[in-house]
Amino acid sequence: MTTGTRARGGGAMADAPQAEVAAAMEGFLKEFNGFQAEVKSALQQQEERMTMLNAKTMTYGRPALSASAEVEVPHVKAFDAYIRTGDDDALRGLTLEGKAMSTVVAADGGYLVDPRTSDTIRSMLVSTSSLRAIANVVQVDGPSFDVLVDRGEVGSGWATEITAQAETATPAVDRISIRLHELSAMPKASQRLLDDSAFDVEGWLADRIANRFIRAESAAFVNGDGMDKPKGILLPPKVANNAWAWGSLGYIPTGAAADFAPANASDCIVNLVYALGADYRANACFVMNSKTAGAVRKMKDADGRFMWGDSLQAGEPARLMGYPVLICEDMPDVAANAFPIAFGDFRAGYTIAERPDLRVLRDPFSAKPHVLFYASKRVGGEVTDFAAIKLLRVTVS
Repeated sequence: MTTGTRARGGGAMADAPQAEVAAAMEGFLKEFNGFQAEVKSALQQQEERMTMLNAKTMTYGRPALSASAEVEVPHVKAFDAYIRTGDDDALRGLTLEGKAMSTVVAADGGYLVDPRTSDTIRSMLVSTSSLRAIANVVQVDGPSFDVLVDRGEVGSGWATEITAQAETATPAVDRISIRLHELSAMPKASQRLLDDSAFDVEGWLADRIANRFIRAESAAFVNGDGMDKPKGILLPPKVANNAWAWGSLGYIPTGAAADFAPANASDCIVNLVYALGADYRANACFVMNSKTAGAVRKMKDADGRFMWGDSLQAGEPARLMGYPVLICEDMPDVAANAFPIAFGDFRAGYTIAERPDLRVLRDPFSAKPHVLFYASKRVGGEVTDFAAIKLLRVTVS
């Protein structure tokens, strides 16, 4: 019994190291599995962080499709909503920085037209047959624009080494202040038409505003009296060219009381051209209406050649004695004591000053069921160089 017990005890002692190895191996495997799970979790978190970082990088680094679109589109959408429904919440909080408009204005004064519509109106004004096409156009921020005109020459003289130098004449400088006046238009549309999403409200509004502004500006630039409107080219005093002085416009007579002279009718056109100084003739242009142009284009020179030449290229103006002709319907017809033709360098002689902003105020109450749109801009104009423009007068002398 003693021997058997010792044998069984020896077997238990032999099994003990194996149990210890098995327990150690099991502990190792548990620790390894835990470590592996931690590594996998860390890698997964790292991958998630990299994915988020890449997404942010792609968002921030993505190039803009259009720099102007980021500026214009918010204002275009907000302005469209204001025109169609009167919703001005988006416009109130919008500050536009860009090419045409700078900021929105208060509701009681209207809102600035979006750049696309403003550019459409401006291009239509420039492309029309008015003095704007040939005059000097400047954009200002204030209520007026001052032009400094140097109408004298600096005196000079010959000097010798031993002779005292005498004082020379000082040039005269005039200041001409061009006041800006408010030009307005007020088209209307039905609310049902504005609710139609297929209706191009911006294009319609631009067309109506531009048409009204074109007619009003063209008339004022020629015949304006300066009372709440620009001063036209025919406003200054007019004197015979041989008695011309600064502050007036010189004229050349046609040679007949109520028409062109019956004989050598074209002589007055030649005289008109050469009444203008040579330094202005290089950029000079004729201005007349269609009826006067119809009479002038029949004139011939002493050799029997027509003085009028139609343009051989599309978009180019006709020419009279080699100078371009602007057809402006607001010029007077040929009649007794009228001034039907102007000739000169209008870029030097006439200045148009305007503010770049165009405002629109929506009025849904005054003309129910229609909606009125009060559009306004500020513009002024005046002769700024009296030597740069000459006129033709229908008179004997």
